[in-house]
Amino acid sequence: MVADRQVLSGWGGTAPSSALLEAVDPTTVAEAIRSSNGRGVIARGLGRSYGDAAQNAGGLVVEFGHTSDHIVLDRDASTATVSAGVSLDVLMRALIPHGYFVPVTPGTRFVSIGGAIAADIHGKNHHVDGSFGSSVLSLDLVDGTGETRTLDPVTTPREFWATVGGMGLTGVIVAATITMRRVETSRMTVDTERAANLDELLTIMADTDDRYTYSVAWIDLLTRGRAMGRSVLTRGEHATVDELKPRQRRHPLDFDPGQLLAAPDLIPTSLIGPLSIRAFNEVWFRKAPKVRRGEITSLGGFFHPLDGVGAWNRLYGPRGFLQYQFVVPFGAEDVLREAVDRITSAGHASFLAVLKRFGSGNAGPLSFPIPGWTLALDLPADQSLAPMLDRLDDLVVSAGGRVYLAKDSRASASTIAAMYPRLDEFKAVRDEMDPGRRFTSDLARRLNLTEGP
Repeated sequence: MVADRQVLSGWGGTAPSSALLEAVDPTTVAEAIRSSNGRGVIARGLGRSYGDAAQNAGGLVVEFGHTSDHIVLDRDASTATVSAGVSLDVLMRALIPHGYFVPVTPGTRFVSIGGAIAADIHGKNHHVDGSFGSSVLSLDLVDGTGETRTLDPVTTPREFWATVGGMGLTGVIVAATITMRRVETSRMTVDTERAANLDELLTIMADTDDRYTYSVAWIDLLTRGRAMGRSVLTRGEHATVDELKPRQRRHPLDFDPGQLLAAPDLIPTSLIGPLSIRAFNEVWFRKAPKVRRGEITSLGGFFHPLDGVGAWNRLYGPRGFLQYQFVVPFGAEDVLREAVDRITSAGHASFLAVLKRFGSGNAGPLSFPIPGWTLALDLPADQSLAPMLDRLDDLVVSAGGRVYLAKDSRASASTIAAMYPRLDEFKAVRDEMDPGRRFTSDLARRLNLTEGP
């Protein structure tokens, strides 16, 4: 085993730190854990957490390979047993041609299975299917003593649910068995409509979202007044063979998404600012149809449009960006409106702002989703953001909401403790699984997740 010192950062690039990075496999990860120094160890997937969750300044970071060699499909049970390093992209390319789609996907395919479990990722179908942890039947994990454990929600519920959404702090996930979704084609049938403002959007989603498996709304966070929160709502289902055009029916399960272009390595300054975003928002809203039903589109176009631009995070320049994602419960729509009003009033331009509805949460003490409204926005890094985001944190706490740990890069420990009332429960289980407290990260130290309850 050879470890190289590298500077690592999250997808937002705002808080890099140096650590030893070591490639491991299931046979060597226990030795790596035991040999870690006083700064501990954390596993890293594909680095798509926006903040510092997969960094460990001065310590050890371990990562697995991302090949398709470790995928076993059980057609009768519609399950896949997958190595933790395999990405959703690799899994889709391997199994969609056989008629199987992942149970949950976020806005990118470039997330490892281990990372999907550790962050308990969610997608456009949470209001129907829940988060990724709900599809995990079992997982193999190497704990703080180097022992490999098999965890599942029935026989080891405390350990399993502490690991789902536990941000890698209970151990290193090495494999998992997940339930897959049967599909007839690699395409979607999509309904699109515009909403004139946030209130109209909330009404449409509350009244009709349950008719769709997948739903997401893009929101313009630069418009004010009666047009505040004008939106484009996109909802869809997996297309059947009968819904395809004759030409598409010849190869209904073809799946080979590519990149249209890639951002250059060096961009001296951010290409994303108020003027460019305002122009983009105007074009994006105007080009969307007022109502369109039954459009056939690709899986990539519906779920992962940004994956068509390689390394798109570089467009924010060397200062990077952060993503702020929060959820507030149903019944707290006034708080959501207040948050949107504060964001639009502050004039901080967000290139990507999306609203979704969450369904029931799960038993994970650090799992992010709760029933309610979740808004995510990307913001160019700027010191002037801090006061606004701190005030938004207070607003979210007052409503019984929370921010997403996998996206966070700046919250305080006290704020997170207020948002996650079961944090001490998580810490107690974690200490049983990692009595030496070997697993830690920059995120864990910043938010006091590795100290005792």
